[in-house]
Amino acid sequence: MLQEIVISGFGGQGVLSMGKILAYSGIMEDKEVSWFPAYGPEQRGGTANVTVIISDEPISSPVVNSYDIAIVLNQPSLDKFEEKVKPGGILIYDGYGIQKQVEREDINVYRVDAMDESMKMDNTRVFNMIVLGGLLKIVPMVALENVMKGLKESLPERHHKLLPMNKEAIVRGMEIVQLEQEAILTAV
Repeated sequence: MLQEIVISGFGGQGVLSMGKILAYSGIMEDKEVSWFPAYGPEQRGGTANVTVIISDEPISSPVVNSYDIAIVLNQPSLDKFEEKVKPGGILIYDGYGIQKQVEREDINVYRVDAMDESMKMDNTRVFNMIVLGGLLKIVPMVALENVMKGLKESLPERHHKLLPMNKEAIVRGMEIVQLEQEAILTAV
């Protein structure tokens, strides 16, 4: 198994945290992982992204030019990463931050209305966990129990009381993710 994933959105949406939790989850399953964040001046309000690679084999480089999965949480991220999804790959987006539709027809497109759902749960801080749940429903690359271990590892101990709420958000994301477009691949 090899999954090359990019997660992108505005700074403050939990993009880097989501990637970190996914990477820790892979470590909990003795997989090879890479977590390669891109932030700096873009961290607050600009587009931030992280590349996560999870593999059964050693990873030769954390630098990736095309992805199996792109999770985009705002329009600038869609504009930047839509073309970088491999044909037959997956693009997941939150409907709240996207104004323009996905144009490619050779990728699988999923929508998870995480912002709306986090508002229903009365806690917008679980937004990224809802998105993560959607990803894990589509591609169960790591087990939920290991995601919870990864979350516990990445959260400061003072926030461990929030673990049940985060688990609820992940499960909710698994329930609400929807396929919007199935890839149309033509043989060459």
